Amino acid sequence: MSADHGDEAELFARVDELLADLSAQRIPLPPPHERAQLRKAAGLSTDQIADALGCPAEDIAAWEAGTQEPLAARRAAYARLLQGLKTLQRPEHQGTPPLQELTPAPPPRAGKKAEQPSLFPDTTPTASTSRSRTAPSHPVKPTGPLAVIDHDATLTAHFTNGSQLPLDADDLVSLLQWTLRSGLHRDKLSTQGRDSDCDPLIVLTPAASAALHLPAALDDRARVRLADSHPVITQLHQAGFSLTRRGFGPWPRAFRPVRNNKRACVQLAITAWGALSQDGWNLPPLPPADLARLLGTYTDRLLTPRGSTAVCGEELMTALRPPTRPHRAPDSDTWSSAPNPRGLHTTLEPAPPEAPDAHPLARGRLPEQAMEEEAWDWSRPPSQQETAEFPHVVGLDTNLAFAAASSGLPVGLNSPPRHVLAPTFDKKIPGAWFCDLTHATLDPRLPSPFTATGHAPTGPAWYATPTLDYAQELGIEVRPTEAYLRDDHGPYLTPWYERIRNAYLATMADLGVHEKIPQADYLAAMQRLATADPALLALLAAIKATAKGGLGKLREGPREITAPYTRWPALNKPTWRPDIRAAVVSRARVTLHRKMRKMAEETGRYPLAVLADCALYPAHVPTALDVAPPGPEQQGVPGLLRLGVNPGWAKEEGTQSMSWYQQQHAQGISPARYIKDSA
Repeated sequence: MSADHGDEAELFARVDELLADLSAQRIPLPPPHERAQLRKAAGLSTDQIADALGCPAEDIAAWEAGTQEPLAARRAAYARLLQGLKTLQRPEHQGTPPLQELTPAPPPRAGKKAEQPSLFPDTTPTASTSRSRTAPSHPVKPTGPLAVIDHDATLTAHFTNGSQLPLDADDLVSLLQWTLRSGLHRDKLSTQGRDSDCDPLIVLTPAASAALHLPAALDDRARVRLADSHPVITQLHQAGFSLTRRGFGPWPRAFRPVRNNKRACVQLAITAWGALSQDGWNLPPLPPADLARLLGTYTDRLLTPRGSTAVCGEELMTALRPPTRPHRAPDSDTWSSAPNPRGLHTTLEPAPPEAPDAHPLARGRLPEQAMEEEAWDWSRPPSQQETAEFPHVVGLDTNLAFAAASSGLPVGLNSPPRHVLAPTFDKKIPGAWFCDLTHATLDPRLPSPFTATGHAPTGPAWYATPTLDYAQELGIEVRPTEAYLRDDHGPYLTPWYERIRNAYLATMADLGVHEKIPQADYLAAMQRLATADPALLALLAAIKATAKGGLGKLREGPREITAPYTRWPALNKPTWRPDIRAAVVSRARVTLHRKMRKMAEETGRYPLAVLADCALYPAHVPTALDVAPPGPEQQGVPGLLRLGVNPGWAKEEGTQSMSWYQQQHAQGISPARYIKDSA
């Protein structure tokens, strides 16, 4: 009996614990963006919150991004913390503000708020109310990773939490000095991250640029930079500031020498010169407060902007997998910087077949000796049966196809490629393999997975590891005769992909497009994007451009026209790695081929054209629902093309008539290239 009683008590305790967990899960929390605002307004880092709650800092970032939710007791503690931060921010809990910060903010310009809807619902009092002369209030403290500087009678800093602060600055030097004192910064994305990842960003509106005596446009369009003789540059140098080799262009960095191990560097973005409206950024005209909020969201979800979206994509890789890490000497107990074996810290020459055509290693190389791991551009004429049965064509575009292909992908790290003759193929080793696949028997209704044209290979060629791995999956004999192998390898891009994925999904959720919904609901939600907040759509486009541009940077070409086979600056960076890009493209291509092959097996339907990550299919009615099988829960069939917001899933790119497709194909035009614009 006593044993039974003990078992009963243990069972009751487990039930009570389960009920407590369920109760905790019902505790309400502020919306994700407000959680981040409360933390930043209190001057707390994600590491500090994580330490208090006994969890990784990555969890805090995920809770603030809305991609995860805290559970059980930790949810209750997090809710208590946020409520406490709210209470601390109320005026009755603040000290008396300094008199100089009680001056009212400059009034908003007429009609300014009506230009664009706000990025998020405004949950923070504006400066004009928080610093009103008629009601006492707490002072505005600079907070966050950046500030947007505008000018209307005086320079005003707009912060990411919606607050603003008039500045006592009348030139660029005094603005930089204020920035270095302000405390604006962001936390490192990695415990081994570089100090430069934390530098503040100052965005200048055209009005602020004019007030700081900067020209409205750059005269030197060749070098895209302000002349070194300009008075502003002279003032910077006289004040002890230096510039990077890129000079003072749309995205300049100004810094002073490190003193007492303290970094003093500011990233600037000059919007009058195209920053945030060119080079992958296509932000609509926004009031300064909304621009600060948008850029703050981009920073929270990815990183602080520091150049084109491609530059941001590349910098995100190195921020998450830094080239160095702290190292403690066991004999002296001193710390120093050492190479990080999981990052890219060594500049490597590519294997000869991996080199782009302009590279010095390509001099004298035969065309068939160049590796062509590129995305598809393929189309075929429809059969008579297809034209009779299907009056429409539908485009299915894969979400973040190439970024998704990078997840978990083994790539070479910091050792040069090892040249091997007559190697035995090993799918676990990244590299370039010379192999003859002309004996493969392929269905002509599908593009060949081995060439960018989609036509069958005509001779031996160089292939990346994922391509030959897929050839073996298809039952094709793989016997490479030569290879360049990278024995030091690892999943370098995995954290980069995960951060891109989380940012993308969080922004799509802000736009009302959620995961795990039926395919029909997903298509309806995507159609509503046409009337969505333009600022949110611009944020989404910037995130996608960051992913695409970051991968493109792995094989960055020369920016200026030079003599053939002349080295260009990008070749001297550890992140210039055409072999990594080739592996990503290879994996994305064979992944799509696998899905299309299984689609054909399950539905009997074959693609008509493929351009990169967009496949055109014949359809009975003009909707992607006619092409993608619904699956048991109306969320598609695993292994096939499925409609949904997840990376690697697909969206409807456009629809057209079969006659339109035939006309395009007859003219030698790739129909997949124009299915969206012609819809």
